[in-house]
Amino acid sequence: MSLKVKKRLFEILEVGREDDLHSRIFDIFLIALISLSVLAVILETIDSLAARYMIYFWAFEVFSVTIFSIEYISRLWTCTIDHRFKSPVKGRVRFAMTPLLLIDLIAILPSLLWMFIPYDLRFIRILRFFRLLRVFKMARYSETMRSCGNILRRKKEDLVIAFSLVLIVLILSSSFMYFIEGEAQPEKFSSIPASMWWGIVTLTTVGYGDIYPITPLGRFLGAIIALLGIGMFAIPAGILASGFVEEAQKKKSKRKQMACPHCGHVIPK
Repeated sequence: MSLKVKKRLFEILEVGREDDLHSRIFDIFLIALISLSVLAVILETIDSLAARYMIYFWAFEVFSVTIFSIEYISRLWTCTIDHRFKSPVKGRVRFAMTPLLLIDLIAILPSLLWMFIPYDLRFIRILRFFRLLRVFKMARYSETMRSCGNILRRKKEDLVIAFSLVLIVLILSSSFMYFIEGEAQPEKFSSIPASMWWGIVTLTTVGYGDIYPITPLGRFLGAIIALLGIGMFAIPAGILASGFVEEAQKKKSKRKQMACPHCGHVIPK
């Protein structure tokens, strides 16, 4: 009976099949609780709200930490169902060292240990947002994330070349601007690394206006770099866009292959 309960709980916590109603309800509940927990951390930084609703923030904190603690313990208890962590002690230790479980622990500990530590570490609860990576295991989310991963893997060489080109242009433009504007504005273009802030802002066409050239040659060069930046940063966007188009066509082709030749309906897996 205990093994049956453990296996069922493991399926709800870790497997998350689309046709499993209990797992979907748990995932949706956890997404909502994580989102509200992060929202509470944000709202607590507003002094007027923190003073007025302190008791409600505290009550919600106790509730959320209790749920997250139960979930953490449940995952440690059921992880031995997975053959990779089947050892009762060593398996659980290795499971506890996985990135998502470490994030879970970091998200819980500050709230449990705040009375023993003289610093306010409650902001670390923001790391709970990373738990969304786990609850996105539902089919429609994981399929989207797998598609993004496939695109990045397929286009990684092109992206490396594009970002390398952007980096070269950034270094050259920042170096030229340092030598041109360094004497006229030594406090702003004090070094090549300091000039790189101007280079990034200009190449991305953001233009904050906190640093800008004042010499005629510097302005001429800045205009050229700004125009160049439009094309430079469009390259990675174009690569990713083509990757998404290819992925969409691949899925469309797969659906056609799975369609019934007589009626045209998609044949379920």
